[in-house]
Amino acid sequence: MDVFKEAVWIDPELPHSKDERQPASVLRRSFTVSPAEKTGDPARLFITCHGLYEAKINGSRVGDFILAPGCDNYKKRLQYQVYDVSELLRTGENLIEVTLGDGWYRGNVGIDGICNYYGNDLALLCRLALGDRTVLVSDESWEASQSGPVRLNDLQKGEEYDARMETPEDWHGVTLREWSRDILVGPEGCVPVIEQERFEGRLIKTPNGETVIDFGQNLAGYVEMKLDASEGQKITLWHGETLDENGNFTQKNFDPGDRNKNGGIPQRIDYICRDGLNTYKPHFAIFGFRYAKIETDADLSGAEFTSVAVYSRMPQTGFFECGNSDVNRLFENALWSMRSNFCDIPTDCPTRERAGWTGDAGVFAPTGLMLADCAPVLRKWLAECRIEQREDGLVENIAPVNNSGSMISNMLQGAAGWGDACVIVPWEIYSATGDTSVLEENYGMMTGWLGFCLDRASKTRIKNRKNPYRKYLVDHGFHFGEWCEPDVNNMQTMKQNMTNGAPEVATAYLHRSADLLSRIAGVLGKDKDAEKYAEIAESSKQAYRYTCTCKGKIDSKRQAEYVRPIAFGLLDGDEVKEAADTLNELVTENGYHLNTGFLATPFLLPVLAENGHADTAYRLLLQEDRPGWLYSVKKGATTIWETWDGIDDDGKPTASLNHYSYGAVAGWCISGICGINAGAEGIVIRPFPNKELKFADAALDSRFGRIESGWKYENGKLSFDILVPEGASAVLMLPGREAETIGPGSHHYEE
Repeated sequence: MDVFKEAVWIDPELPHSKDERQPASVLRRSFTVSPAEKTGDPARLFITCHGLYEAKINGSRVGDFILAPGCDNYKKRLQYQVYDVSELLRTGENLIEVTLGDGWYRGNVGIDGICNYYGNDLALLCRLALGDRTVLVSDESWEASQSGPVRLNDLQKGEEYDARMETPEDWHGVTLREWSRDILVGPEGCVPVIEQERFEGRLIKTPNGETVIDFGQNLAGYVEMKLDASEGQKITLWHGETLDENGNFTQKNFDPGDRNKNGGIPQRIDYICRDGLNTYKPHFAIFGFRYAKIETDADLSGAEFTSVAVYSRMPQTGFFECGNSDVNRLFENALWSMRSNFCDIPTDCPTRERAGWTGDAGVFAPTGLMLADCAPVLRKWLAECRIEQREDGLVENIAPVNNSGSMISNMLQGAAGWGDACVIVPWEIYSATGDTSVLEENYGMMTGWLGFCLDRASKTRIKNRKNPYRKYLVDHGFHFGEWCEPDVNNMQTMKQNMTNGAPEVATAYLHRSADLLSRIAGVLGKDKDAEKYAEIAESSKQAYRYTCTCKGKIDSKRQAEYVRPIAFGLLDGDEVKEAADTLNELVTENGYHLNTGFLATPFLLPVLAENGHADTAYRLLLQEDRPGWLYSVKKGATTIWETWDGIDDDGKPTASLNHYSYGAVAGWCISGICGINAGAEGIVIRPFPNKELKFADAALDSRFGRIESGWKYENGKLSFDILVPEGASAVLMLPGREAETIGPGSHHYEE
């Protein structure tokens, strides 16, 4: 990149074996600034690295980006950042120090806890410019040390910090490296990960005598601590999401996971004190936690512990409140799981895997784009999806890929509903923002994925050869299927899908992606493509109807197999009403419990409400038994759980307690309960009021401006208050009234 001019990659030249985990490396260089330069043009630091960097000039931190330069497939894409550092410079002698940590590059990553995934080197590339003058670059004039205070660092495993070593010694030279600069990507579209909300901790004693801090909120981030101590005293913090069934600290719910691997699960801080006041927070690690267990011989009587939420900068844009405190808490829980998992890329959980699963992003994107200004984060992640796409069009289940590359992991790729996120997410970003460039930049990936799906469909199994549309029936390849359906053995289902395919799920998603791609091509003015993909959408619809229905009638006891065809437009005319009525019966017979899984659950409430069964949708929303959304709230959850029984009736925790996927229900709080819908078709306001909530208010900072919609039951009457932004209009659909178009401003209606 020209921006770095004569800068070269420099490696700290580790004196230890690269087969072992290393301390963080500190690099430094002095430079001079004249009085004229100090008051002249702005000073800018251009910087990136292999690993993570924390830069200081004259002892002051550069920027507020935590875990910079971010998460990438570092072999093919690497972001750099630019900072205005004018205020940090002084006339005369200056010192720049850059500490390099392992991060995603060299630390433990992904499901398999692999270490050194991209390499075992760390390296720095930087340039400091004062106007047109290059003051310094990364070159052989720097010196390095591994005797600084960060003795071990890992995003998941944690950090070992020795405050007695805060003045590094044993400085030595650096090594010049010939690493490519062609993969560098500028800061455009880069969303910094920053410190956000803070929660004061409360010390408690557990039944087994442990000292534990309760911060009151499950989140992703770290603990900042302040305490007086004597030199050499040690403090160990273990981070966990919950207490166990006996009220003791636990990390057991982080399983499945191999605790013998060189990282991942521990979420541990080891801090060795200096004499006097100690102030510390991790430099290169974040954790998923609400609780922290303390092991120390230091006096904690005056200690302060604060949890700090760390996630991508994305202001909240969707707001909701109603007359049911549990539903309000559910909405907040969805927000917190989103915040916990949008750390440069959208991940599944902040503890066990931290992987950019496509399926999770695909099912949550419509809600996420309502809740917060997260389009830049999703867009950056889509770049990772493009990089990981295979030549045959297959889109990997995780981006960036961070698995072992084994035969099994390679076989379990290209799942329907997962790979389709490459079409769904760009469309949802466009719908939320109106920006067509996101469609342009991902169009090749989308068409490649659809080509892969069509090629897979051409290998129809013998039992489906009678289907006249068999070329559009997907009954081959690996698929997770509906995944995580209550009362279903997921592993057994996955094995069956590997043997028989999953035609109901996979063909429905072929139709959905083709239909969206036809609309996308139309938006981009690619009329021939629009026609082609519309034909594919229609043919795959007919293939689905022939194999998965009997002339439009569905024979199943699984709710998902009614939700999906209704939501995706695979049924016609009266078939929709019949399917919705049957779905309503199934939910009722199931005691108003859902049995949909990962893919269909986000569509369940809108499908019911929009097809005459809003009361049933509310019964599901307010369900306090598992499987049901309010079960976790009643159990004290402050985030969304991975499974409906994350903490069972006896208080035993299992699986992750911070997955955002089932939090997609928060989107319906805005788009269904209060009826605010703002997308490619403009503004539509269609609320579904219910006396159980008493009142509901929502606001959405949309592409059109702020939209507000609220209703309340008072003195036996139902009233609505609507705000349409200036310069916009909205289609209003109130219960019992004809649809009408209303203009900007405030509108009040009463029954």
